Order: sequence, then structure tokens, then C-alpha cells
Amino acid sequence: MANAKFNCELCKVTTYDEKAYESHLLGGKHQAVLNSKLKLEKTKKCGIYVTGFPKTATTEVLANLFLKYGAIDNYFSDRNNNFFIILYQKEDSAKTVLNTKVYYEGHLLTVRPRKVKDNVVENRKIPNIDTLPIFTTHINNTDTRQSERLAKAFIDLEILKKQNLELRNLFNDLNIGDQEHKEVLDTIEARVKKTENVLNNQREYGQIDPKEEPNLDYEKLRRRIAANTQEMWYFVKSEIVKVQKQSQSLAPELIEPLNHILNLGVQHKRALLKDINSLAEVDGYSAWREKEAYSLSDLVQRRLKYLQNPSDCNNARKLICNLNKGCGYGCQLHHAVYCFMVAYGTERTLILKSKGWRYHKAGWEEIFKPVSDTCTDPSGHSQSSWPGKVDTQVLTLPIIDSVSPRPPYLPLAIPEDLAPRLNRLHGDPIVWWVGQFLKYLLRPQSDTSNFLNEAISKMGFQRPIVGVHVRRTDKVGTEAAFHSIDEYMSVVEEYYNQLELTQRVAQRRIYVASDDPKVILEARKKYPHYEVLGDPSVAKTAAVASRYSDTSLKGIILDIHLLSMSDYLVCTFSSQVCRVAYEIMQNYYPDASSRFHSLDDIYYYGGQNAHNQLALISHEPKRQDEMELIPGDLVGVAGNHWNGYSKGRNLRTNMMGLYPSFKVENKVEIVKFPTYPEVPLTPQHTDEE
Repeated sequence: MANAKFNCELCKVTTYDEKAYESHLLGGKHQAVLNSKLKLEKTKKCGIYVTGFPKTATTEVLANLFLKYGAIDNYFSDRNNNFFIILYQKEDSAKTVLNTKVYYEGHLLTVRPRKVKDNVVENRKIPNIDTLPIFTTHINNTDTRQSERLAKAFIDLEILKKQNLELRNLFNDLNIGDQEHKEVLDTIEARVKKTENVLNNQREYGQIDPKEEPNLDYEKLRRRIAANTQEMWYFVKSEIVKVQKQSQSLAPELIEPLNHILNLGVQHKRALLKDINSLAEVDGYSAWREKEAYSLSDLVQRRLKYLQNPSDCNNARKLICNLNKGCGYGCQLHHAVYCFMVAYGTERTLILKSKGWRYHKAGWEEIFKPVSDTCTDPSGHSQSSWPGKVDTQVLTLPIIDSVSPRPPYLPLAIPEDLAPRLNRLHGDPIVWWVGQFLKYLLRPQSDTSNFLNEAISKMGFQRPIVGVHVRRTDKVGTEAAFHSIDEYMSVVEEYYNQLELTQRVAQRRIYVASDDPKVILEARKKYPHYEVLGDPSVAKTAAVASRYSDTSLKGIILDIHLLSMSDYLVCTFSSQVCRVAYEIMQNYYPDASSRFHSLDDIYYYGGQNAHNQLALISHEPKRQDEMELIPGDLVGVAGNHWNGYSKGRNLRTNMMGLYPSFKVENKVEIVKFPTYPEVPLTPQHTDEE
């Protein structure tokens, strides 16, 4: 067409030739401007702007904090660390954060949508999320000096609080006649109060002073109230459902009022749990919990590194462990942890023999980092099978099922020197302890790290999310019972119902891991209002017939990793995969002991020593299948029936029977382990560093 104009509004370019216009559209300049515009639009939708955090916070720590709301494309802070910017992969992730109260070290963060001028397009190179640690706590534990800076900040803050209190007392005691001096003092007091307000960041619940640390009784009581509230609901629900079933034939008119009791009762339960969980936010100890979790984990990791890297490998005492136990991946991980625990307890460097590993013939070290950087030679001047002698240089350890004599360091034992701190911090110390060994063992090689991050990005993994592990082909019907997807999802539904009391949930989401690909398809079909993440092809490789392959290994590593990163875990603890995910999960929170629901067993470790509970409240049996308890009785627990009752053996009377779960507490087994005095309790650095 004569004199026709072809306008590119994006580039502000006009041509009079159609071919020239097409050439422009395909050209580098137009594509660059188009990409910049798309990036700008995504930044507006998916970007958030964060302030209110301490300047000691690193970008990696903050990125880990916000990663739980969804996969992140980019993140960075300004030079002075006054603000932090995140670009999520999905708009829903940004929306979730904007509708959630986010805390860091006791501070309520200010989170706003990111504002970008239309004519500004960033070309800044931003660190990729792949740099984030994989198996780690949500506090970055690769920067040990960060721990010192955080600790100093907490100490300085507490000193300021005490000085503030002293000043206030002084103001109250002073009786100054000189009005001018009085005004000066009033001004000083006002400034101190203003500084305190800034430090506390005007939290939602008012002026909440961070406190030094809680006592053991307070932390145990807070957790016990939450657990017993849940146990009470298990009992009430179970008993009402029993009456409902009887009423169907005997008194059908009772069914509707019983349903009303159930519906209102579960609302009471949710409200109670909401208030109980809020205690941890308003009691002033949240900063201590974060710091203590980091400090304890850092200490254990430094001890393991010291143990595994002796200065003289030729003369070091060693413990040889053959990874190739005849069982699945989860079982083999637990076998390696058992070996590592014995190595720690006997102060021997662990030599993990993995060549010819049935999951990867080249060995463990191609998938995860070597357990030692300096000592991998299994030879020595003297060798023996377990138990050997103290001066035997090299010992070979059998599997936990046949080890004799049994070392005292086996689960459920925790170290005596760590027990006071660990009992206060965590609701199930042995799970935390196991998680520390997994944390060291599962440090990924770069290829493994890249694979995991690419899979997470492709899948769109974001929070909130519940991890669901459904066991099907392996041992169902023998060691484990069959559970329908509906049983898992009823727990998931209740989790989200509880969560929505404290935050807006834009999309209910689950990650499904299974050894049966049909489970994922069934979940998507039955629960269309859920976003169901999961890969049927990965599930297919988990079947017994194909599980010992590189493809299957990648699949099970991915499944366990994503299950452990979930906010909550629904599974069967009869499965080692489920228990491994739960153990690793402890590294993402100060205390994740209550972030699970098992449809069958309580937590256990294969080959463990006795799991005993201590009776706190007396119980007089009312039914034939119940047993007596008096305070102080030790009970060997067999399991929790999740109906308000547990089953076990009273070691005083030798009677086996049921007893109310709320009348006992777990007895923590404490054993003398080496204390590794060569490793300082806090990281040490030279001035040159």
C-alpha cells in the first residue's frame, strides 16, 4: 500500500516498508526493548520491597526467609543494607507475602509492592537463587562470622534495654526543681523511648521487649499445652464418631446434634491452637530461639568437620562403614547416620565405603560432598571388626541390627553436654540430633545442587505448601497398612483451615511424592481446588523394580528435599523416606517437631534403643484394655492410636495396655558423648580474617 506507515510504539520507530518493519520486529534492538518491558511488567507484579530488618542480616539469610513463600528469580539489597528487593517467579508468591506478617529476629518486617518507574529498566546482575544453601537452616550457616555479629547485636540490644530501664527508674526517683534541667531529662527519655520503638519496629502486639532467654519449664510447658490440646481433640472426635455410628441404628435423631458438636468443637480446637502458637510470637523469646538454633547447629557441624578432617590421617583412629546395606535409599541414609553417630561417640573418623553403591556405582562422592576432605584412606597399622580395642586404629562397623555389644550412642540417645540446651530449644531432641548428621552428610555436589534448583524452578514450588508422601508398592500390606489419598487430604484440609486463621491463603497447595504415579493423578482429579505438584515419572522410578538407578536416585533425592522444605508433612512414619524428610526439616526451623502428621506410627529410628515415656498423671483403668499408671512410672511406648490413647508396657507392673496420651511425656535419653574441647563453643576468627 502506497505511503503506508508501520509504527512500533514500543521503540518509537516508524517505517514505510512492511519488510523493513518485520525486520525491525525481529531485530536485536526491538527484542531488547521488548524483553525489558516484559521484565518491567513482571517486576511490578512479582517484586516486593522489604525494610525493617537489622543491618546485620545478609541477603542470603533474608532470601532464605522469603523462599518459603515461593520460588525466587532474583534478590538484592542496597549498598547500606537499608532495603531488600525480591523478584518472585510467580505473582501469587508476591501476593501471599503481601498478605502475611513476616517476622525476622523478633521484628515485624515492612513489606510493600515494589515500585518501578516505567522508563527505568534494570540491567543489574543479581545473584541467582542457586547460590542459596540446600540442606541448611533458614539462617545462613555458611558465614560463621555472621553468627558473631548477630550475637553481638542481640547483646548490645539487651544492654540498651537495661540502660533504658535504669534511666527510667532514675527519672522516677529524681525530684528536680529546675524546670530547664527537667526538660532536658524529659528530652533524653523521649529519645531513648524513640530508639527503643525503632529497634522493636512497632510489632503487631505492641511493645514486646526481646528477652534474654526462656527457662526450660516455660518452653516445655508451652509445647506440652499445644500437644495436649491436639490430643484432647483426637479423643473428643474419636468418641463422638463412635457414638454417631451407634446412633445410626439406635438413635438417628442424635446424628445432627453430634455433627454440630464436632463442627463447633473443631473450631474451638483451632482457636486454642492459634492462641497457643501466638505465644511464641509475643513472649519475646523468638530472637533467642533463632539464635540458639543457629548456634547449636553451628557447634555440631564444626565438631563433625573437626572429627572428619584429622591433622594426621595415617595415625588417626577410623571407623569403616559400608554404605551398601541391602535396603532402600531412606534405610541406607539411616545406616550412614548410625555409623556417623558411633564415629562421633568413639572419636573416630568415619570412612564411608561407597564404591559400587547400588544407587550410583561411582559412589556417594559424585552425588554428595565427601564426608572428609583430608582422610579417606581406610588403611591402618591395626584393624578389627567391632568392638575391637581402644587402641585398634581401624574398626569395621556392622549394620545396626547385628552390632554387639551395642554402643551407648545409638538413637534415641543425645549428648549430655548438649542436652540442657537442646531440651529447652526443641520438642523432640533426637530428631534434631539425627537431622544434624543428615545435614553434614547431604551437602550436595554442584551437579546435584543444580539439578534440585532447576527442578524446583520448573515445578514452581512455593509456599504455603504441604508435603504428602504416599507409600504404595513397598511393604504395603506387610509392614504398613494401605491408606487412601482421602485420609491424607483430610489432614491437609485441617492444616489449611488452621492456617487461614492467621494468614490469607490465595491457593491451597500440596507436593505429592509416591512410588505409584497414579496417586498424583488421583489427587489432581479428586481435589481440583488444590494445586497438586508432583512428577508421575519420578513416582514411576520409585517402584521396587526400577528404584536402583541414577534416574531413581535423582527422583528420591528431589522428593525428600521438597518434602523436607514443606511447611507441614503428612505421611506414614512406617516409611523411612517420610522419617528422613522429617529429620531434615528440623534444619529449616528452630523447632519443627510438631510440623507433621503420621497416619500410622510415631517417630522411631530403626534399631533404636528403648523408647520410654514418663507418667506424670495417675490413671485408673476403666476398660479392660487399659492399664494403670502412677506418677513416675516408666512406660515402653508401642505407638499412638491418634484417638487420645497410646499403647505401651508399664515397666513397673509389666502390664501391656492403653493409657491416655496426655498423662505421659517422652523420656529423653541422655548419654555421655565426647565433648570435643578442641572445638570452641563459638566460632573463633583472627583479625586478619
